[in-house]
Amino acid sequence: MAERRMFAKTIIDSDLFLDMPMSTQLLYFHLTMRADDDGFINNPKKIQRIVGCSDDDMKMLILKQFILPFESGIIVIKHWKIHNYIRSDRYKPTRFEEKNLITLDENMVYQMSTECQPTGIPMVAEMDTQDRLGKDRLGKDRLGKVNNIMSGKPDRTSSKHPEEYEKIISYLNQKANTNYRTSTKETQQFINARLSEGYTVEDFFTVIDKKCTEWLNTDMERYLRPKTLFGNKFESYVNQKTANKKDNSDGFNAEDYEELLNNF
Repeated sequence: MAERRMFAKTIIDSDLFLDMPMSTQLLYFHLTMRADDDGFINNPKKIQRIVGCSDDDMKMLILKQFILPFESGIIVIKHWKIHNYIRSDRYKPTRFEEKNLITLDENMVYQMSTECQPTGIPMVAEMDTQDRLGKDRLGKDRLGKVNNIMSGKPDRTSSKHPEEYEKIISYLNQKANTNYRTSTKETQQFINARLSEGYTVEDFFTVIDKKCTEWLNTDMERYLRPKTLFGNKFESYVNQKTANKKDNSDGFNAEDYEELLNNF
């Protein structure tokens, strides 16, 4: 197995990567350094403990699809082939059969094979969820996509998207240091409404990232909540340019006041 590892700046300089906490980025680097020549790791929890990172850091890497988990506990670095090219005379193929469960797309990125997807993929870090995170692609072509639902109104009948609730609310709690529950009906209704409009889980992450950057440690921090973030201004939040944190030394400005009126 090769001893040297490389990292592509197209991946580690992306906003998606740099928006993660430093501890999550650190864990990614350590996992990648210890992967075999095909990007597989059979002891991710041990590496997590060695470097002193939390379960939330592992969960964040899974949520943002920088790593793909398998039922066996093995993980693979999704962008391994972009990071590393190993000469054939130094390359040692992985010994893990999980390689049969993935494919390499035209962009040299690992994806879960649609023919070999497991029925359920638990978190590598032992979380209170049974999300099939490895199975999902955070895009509009995902299995069971919901943009065929014509109504844009909140769905008040049932919990239609338990996997999405867990991903989105876990991400919000991690970024905003909150403790919202996925079982809250009002929260589910707002998420259902946005999913029915064709938005993806990645769009929710984008809104959370932007508003946390803008509102954390300001008077608007109290509005880092599902009702505000995923309500009728969701489209404008998705499309707004990334803002710096506001200077609240002079109190609310006009935009703040509009936010308050729209979110009560």
